[in-house]
Amino acid sequence: MSLLKQLFLAICLFLVVAFTGSFIAGVESSREQSLSQLRSHAQDAATALGLSMTPHADDPAMIELMVSSIFDSGYFNSIRVVRIPGDDVIIERHSGDSAAESVPLWFSDLVDLQPQGGDALIMRGWEQAARVEVISNPQFALAKLWDSAIGSLLWLLLCGLVSAVLGGWLLRTQLRPLDNMVKQAQAITRREFLTLPTVPRTPELKRVVNAMNQMVEKLKTLFAEEAARSEKLREQAYQDSITGLANRRLFDIRLAHQLAIHEQNAEGYLILLRVNDLAGLNQRLGGQQTDALIAAIGELLKRLLDQKNRTDWLASRSRGGEFTLLVPGIGSEEADLLASELHNGLENLRQTGASDCTPVAHMGIAAFRPGEEPSQVIGRADQALAQTQNDPSQNWVRLDDYNTQTTQGLHEWRTWIDDALSQRKLQLYFQPVMHCADRNQVLHHKVLARLLDPQGKAIAAGRFLPWIERLGWTARFDVAMLEHSLAHLSQHAAPLALSLSAATLHDRATLERIQEILKQHPQQADLLTFEVDERHLPPAAELEALSQAIRSTGYSLGLQHFGGRFSLIGNLTHLGLAYLKLDGTYIRAIDEESDKRMFIEAVFRATNSIDLPLIAEMVETEGELTALKELGLYGAMGRLLGAPMPWKN
Repeated sequence: MSLLKQLFLAICLFLVVAFTGSFIAGVESSREQSLSQLRSHAQDAATALGLSMTPHADDPAMIELMVSSIFDSGYFNSIRVVRIPGDDVIIERHSGDSAAESVPLWFSDLVDLQPQGGDALIMRGWEQAARVEVISNPQFALAKLWDSAIGSLLWLLLCGLVSAVLGGWLLRTQLRPLDNMVKQAQAITRREFLTLPTVPRTPELKRVVNAMNQMVEKLKTLFAEEAARSEKLREQAYQDSITGLANRRLFDIRLAHQLAIHEQNAEGYLILLRVNDLAGLNQRLGGQQTDALIAAIGELLKRLLDQKNRTDWLASRSRGGEFTLLVPGIGSEEADLLASELHNGLENLRQTGASDCTPVAHMGIAAFRPGEEPSQVIGRADQALAQTQNDPSQNWVRLDDYNTQTTQGLHEWRTWIDDALSQRKLQLYFQPVMHCADRNQVLHHKVLARLLDPQGKAIAAGRFLPWIERLGWTARFDVAMLEHSLAHLSQHAAPLALSLSAATLHDRATLERIQEILKQHPQQADLLTFEVDERHLPPAAELEALSQAIRSTGYSLGLQHFGGRFSLIGNLTHLGLAYLKLDGTYIRAIDEESDKRMFIEAVFRATNSIDLPLIAEMVETEGELTALKELGLYGAMGRLLGAPMPWKN
């Protein structure tokens, strides 16, 4: 029972005891007063009769007349006149036992208001002639006492009700800070650091609220310091100091990650850009202007990456005047358009005097696909770059050593993807996420997809997802995945994780539809967690609203592919995330590269300070898993622990 209820019940009990005692005391006091009045009334009537009858002591007719005139008033139970001596009754009038109609019998029995009597002597000179005996009728007093008791009871009940309401309101007002502190503590368990803006006036509660606020501020400060330290480590390890782009180390990691055989890895192109005559520029223009040219090329690449649906791209500066642009999920025509856009941007730099060379830089373009070695792709890009350097008539050279494009065009892809989504030709695959300390303990399964082509062959996500994005059907695909996942959960009650795409996160109508679907399946809320990609996060306010909307339905939210924008971790405390999944690029060869280990340690300290589980993606070797165990990570997923497979019944 809550403290508020206990105090309220105590107040009510006190009021009941106090008012009951007051009521009983009031009734008893009125009863004693009524008895006293009855005795006084009877005695006064007897005395008055005795004095009136003294001159007529020997006149029975007059005595009877006097007795009748007083008795008929109705205030007496009996009046009797007896001779002295002998006790012969001269006259007697008796009314019988008549109860008051308005008074309940139980009240009469409870009060027990007995008749009271009085007597007086009738004198004949100096002799006693007779005695008058008068007994008062208590029914009038009883009726008055009943009315008084009812009035007193109603008044006390009204006072009690008002006191209870006011007391309850006062208690709720005074104890409201306790409710706020409970919400504050619950928010801390959800990894949300909230301070209470209103400090209560009650000294005891004021001290507690101030202490809680100080604790929350301290936690926020510690978390912010840890996040800043981790972000600085990431910048030092993976960011170029001149351009702000990724450095060669991060490029090598991302290229190896992109070439790994994985569900969502798609084919694409690598663009290698090298500044023309860098050494000569240093001599002719000076190091400061050459650095300005390199920074300008970096800004050009950043603008390309900032455009819509390019969050998966990576621009880096390898060394000197050499830049790379890793572009997954595009075809040959799009690669040529991108190279043309880059060439135009470089020409603009030349026209502004940033360089005196024509062209400003040479470009080589090489295709890649998952399963290749990084050295093959880089070698192909170098070969293309060498060709364009040897042939000034070409602005760039593109090399495709294999058929990166299928014979299907946009129309064919549109037809069979539409058919697959409409006719539910979608298969769910599941990849286990295991506990780091116990490889036999499954935390949940990541839901992946296969689409069946017209020949009935299952197509991996890496091939069809780029086409779904080009067709603008990503939100439609997410809804289909959700419906299939909920149907699966209705038959197999095991925790799942399902990704939401960037298009869905920015589509209000789709989000509302998803929320309605979730409200229709409350029994599966504990079994499904939605995952959003760090690279596709909406603005902080929209993300917080999304988190609240999903959690209001009972479902959970997690963050995947985390690590590239570590500065965002400060905003995660308000989201109540279920977990955080580290991008596989920071996990690969973590047992061999100490800088990665330092970065993951910093991330773990930051997330551990807010009790946020940390899960590693794409764990491929025993050495990587061992390193993750030593670091204390909560979970891991990857082909080492289990490849994506259909559900086993």
